[in-house]
Amino acid sequence: MDTRVRPMIKTTSRRTFVKAAASGLAASLLEIPSMNASPLNLPIGLQLYTVGQEMDSDPAGTLKAVAAAGYKQVELSPLAKTSAKDLKKALDDAGLKNPSGHYLLPDLISSLPEKIDFAHQFGQEFMVVTVPWVADPSRFKPDPQLGQMGVFLAIINGLTLDDWKWNAEQFNKVGEQTKKAGLQLGYHNHNFEWRSYGGVTGYDEFVRLTDSGLVKLELDCGWATVAGQDPVAYLTRYPERYSLLHIKDFRKGFTPRTTLLGQDPGAPVPTELGRGAIEYGRIFAAARKARIRALFVEQEPPFTEMPALEAIKVDYEYMKNLKP
Repeated sequence: MDTRVRPMIKTTSRRTFVKAAASGLAASLLEIPSMNASPLNLPIGLQLYTVGQEMDSDPAGTLKAVAAAGYKQVELSPLAKTSAKDLKKALDDAGLKNPSGHYLLPDLISSLPEKIDFAHQFGQEFMVVTVPWVADPSRFKPDPQLGQMGVFLAIINGLTLDDWKWNAEQFNKVGEQTKKAGLQLGYHNHNFEWRSYGGVTGYDEFVRLTDSGLVKLELDCGWATVAGQDPVAYLTRYPERYSLLHIKDFRKGFTPRTTLLGQDPGAPVPTELGRGAIEYGRIFAAARKARIRALFVEQEPPFTEMPALEAIKVDYEYMKNLKP
């Protein structure tokens, strides 16, 4: 050893050396992207509504294909037709976690203990309601040919500001009970929430009237954008309210709207992530300042470019490689 460097070694304490080495290791680890992680350093999840048809025909095979695409966790859809026992086994066999599930408000109002038991059985942390409801559904006249979907569409299209106030009251009540059970209630938006009632939107009124500790929010960035809203603005305004994100895209050129469905030429057309109108880099930059616990890719049907199980691979690669 060169004697000229020996005095330096003698004057460097073991503690200093270990501290420096640890700092260097930590810095190098920060430069290495986590395996299967999103830009928020969270596992990349999939909302199973994306592969709803495939789940109906082959739930076990579909979940294995979801895991093979790279996803580590999923969010259950309230439309699942598989029994709880078979669904739980299929998730376990595929190695998929299930931190969140979607629920319908009428079910939580009428049978909350059973739904809480279901959430616990699947290891969920979040029980997320997907659409609002009303105190008296009989006041609506749905299209009988559409079945249950017709009921939901009639209610969604006929919501009043008083209905939103009623929903906030119900969410606070249910949220108190889910909190006692060690679970967190949430609400997932579409685009109709931003319909204006004399200058006040249903969404903003709902957020204002719900208890921030009892009701968290799952921001569907795609539907918010369709409504003409900026997800960044809401993440910045309510960083403590948002716990979950839905990541989806629509082709460029759509006309912003607060009607849920539309077949006109300007209606939004779903597409794979990175191939549409939404620039997610800035959204994730804002989300870093919020308290996001999980995120889920959700691609809306119809799948016009490729089958759903191929589309989720494109979506996953986009998420894995995105840098905010």
